Amino acid sequence: MGKGRRNAALGMAAGWVVAWLAWAPASAYGPPVDGAPLGGNLTIGSLVEPPALDPFHQAADARIAVSLLMYQGLMYEDPSGAAQPLLATGYEVSDDGLTYIFTVREGVTFHTGAAMTAADVKYSYDYIRNPDNGSPGARDFNAIDAIETPDATTVVFRLNRPNAALPMTLTNKYGAVVPAGYFDDDAARNRMNVESVGTGPFKLVSFQPNSLLGLARFEDYWEDGAPYLDEVTFLFMPNAASLLVALRNQRIDLAVLGRPQDSEQLAGVPGLEITRFPSLNHKTLDLDANHPVLSDVRVRQAISLAIDKDELMRAAIGDYGTTIGTIVAGMQDAWGLPLDQVPFQGPDIAAAKALLAEAGYADGVDLELATIIGYDWMDPAGATLAQQLSEVGITLGINKVELGVWISNFRSRQMGFTFNDWGTSPDPHLLFYRHYHKQPSGADFRNWNNDDASALLAQGQATADFAERQRIYKAFQEIFATSVPTVMLFSPDWVVVTTERVKNYVQHPTGWYFGLIRAYVE
Repeated sequence: MGKGRRNAALGMAAGWVVAWLAWAPASAYGPPVDGAPLGGNLTIGSLVEPPALDPFHQAADARIAVSLLMYQGLMYEDPSGAAQPLLATGYEVSDDGLTYIFTVREGVTFHTGAAMTAADVKYSYDYIRNPDNGSPGARDFNAIDAIETPDATTVVFRLNRPNAALPMTLTNKYGAVVPAGYFDDDAARNRMNVESVGTGPFKLVSFQPNSLLGLARFEDYWEDGAPYLDEVTFLFMPNAASLLVALRNQRIDLAVLGRPQDSEQLAGVPGLEITRFPSLNHKTLDLDANHPVLSDVRVRQAISLAIDKDELMRAAIGDYGTTIGTIVAGMQDAWGLPLDQVPFQGPDIAAAKALLAEAGYADGVDLELATIIGYDWMDPAGATLAQQLSEVGITLGINKVELGVWISNFRSRQMGFTFNDWGTSPDPHLLFYRHYHKQPSGADFRNWNNDDASALLAQGQATADFAERQRIYKAFQEIFATSVPTVMLFSPDWVVVTTERVKNYVQHPTGWYFGLIRAYVE
């Protein structure tokens, strides 16, 4: 449909829509490999497994990493930081930023065998944005007033306020396009652990908790020639030692190491290759403002001042990463508050002790740190943090919990004092808004409830101008670092170990397994 005819169909005057079209590249996930052999299987070892495979209701990063192989959104988070069309072929946005028109890709088939249309897109995003449906990503879509489908290949998003991050919001982290009416069945959510109903290049074969996740090539996938592999199997390993043994004996073909320094034990092992990739992941320390001790901002500031991030990172992952101030390393240059301008950065033991004394804890205080079983970096980091905090009078106990328990506490905003491990799509709105904007617009997982920070996050969402967005998000980060709902610690490099038979695997900076779509085996 030409622009004039489309505008007429939407009830708009010609020329009202600004033509900013992001037409899909020839290959959605990067350039194809000429002559890549098709077929074969690839086995990945992993220390963490998804609690469930439901992309609408399950928040764990371990779920996102694998579900995107089965489920797709309108857009794709390109490693360059741009949102690229995926199930859309392009979009247009109005001058006032309140209307987005997406053209839906034709010829897309669900794993159920049904053809995808605009009606499925509308249903899927209407479902996730409805807070009654319990999606952890619902607030990411709260700028949407209505979704319309004037025809089978056009979807119109009507916004109640501008949202410059909408294209990146429609990517793969939360939600996906599924058949219209799918969740009408009360058993549908659990059924996603048995069968996939997405449009992705792989479909689910088997999910056996504490054992494996098996995927197979979707023969009716919309992109010709993709993926190259016939089968992908994730084996869930009990610990890092077993993972390294499995790599040595080539029981597994690929692993992204939770403790990248473990790669040193594999250096020179015949048949193995070790590669480092940049990261949009970060390791953080979260401080619940409802906690009886942490509710005092002076205590939170003292903890931040007590931490030697370089020492903590070396304990956790060696020198395989970058210590950070207020934003993931991969976004520092574009969006970060300059590191020398970040307040309350340690170590400054004297200043930390003084703040604790002001808060009434001159004689010390006890805290308990939650760490997540399977996240191996947290164990040495916890021991190091305990030593650092002891120097200012804080006695730290450590409570190791299962990921499912941690996620439940996270979603119910009962985080306490905990390590966190998460990746982000490369947009500051998606990094900060849902986590730190006060309720009800944001989830405010740390019970921060900061009016000034929330106002800046709302401005950043509504602003399209890059320079103005930079100014806004740097002002937010100054408040963030001063009030300390989170201490951002470091971004790890992704260290990937593969056997020689694995070719063309590129680790996406989020840490998610997009690279399997272009990988092949010899």
